[in-house]
Amino acid sequence: MSVWRSLLKEGAIGKRRAGDGVDASASIAVMTEHPRLVSVVLEVADLERSERLYREGFGLELHSSHHDDDDRWIGGAHAAVSWTDGTFAHFALYAAKGGEPTTGAQVGFRVDDLDAAHERAVAAGAEVIHGPVPQPWGRSARYRDFDGNVVELTAAG
Repeated sequence: MSVWRSLLKEGAIGKRRAGDGVDASASIAVMTEHPRLVSVVLEVADLERSERLYREGFGLELHSSHHDDDDRWIGGAHAAVSWTDGTFAHFALYAAKGGEPTTGAQVGFRVDDLDAAHERAVAAGAEVIHGPVPQPWGRSARYRDFDGNVVELTAAG
């Protein structure tokens, strides 16, 4: 079962639950006035190589899996991580279907120590677009992954 289906079934998304300040006996659908990003999925040419780069180079705690599902969007070999502290977010790398990897996307991840993260990214083979530089929100560095996507690592300022 996919992460999304599990969360919907458990009521973790889409409904309010006990402890969130709402009457637990009510099953009230949560409607947001403004949509927000909850998932990023990149299809990659070489899943094992990309998984290693995102894990060792960018510090993501990816978990490998395979969904035996014919659904083009959630089936097949992949490596993923979900964050549930605060707002739910999901990031996944899937083996490219049809031979065409995602390219030209930009994703960003927060890190605690940008200088150490930069060293790890370089050691793991990420192409450096620019090293750590000051930004209005802190410090950031940008890299290109093996499929041509831009990965930004940012530390608060």
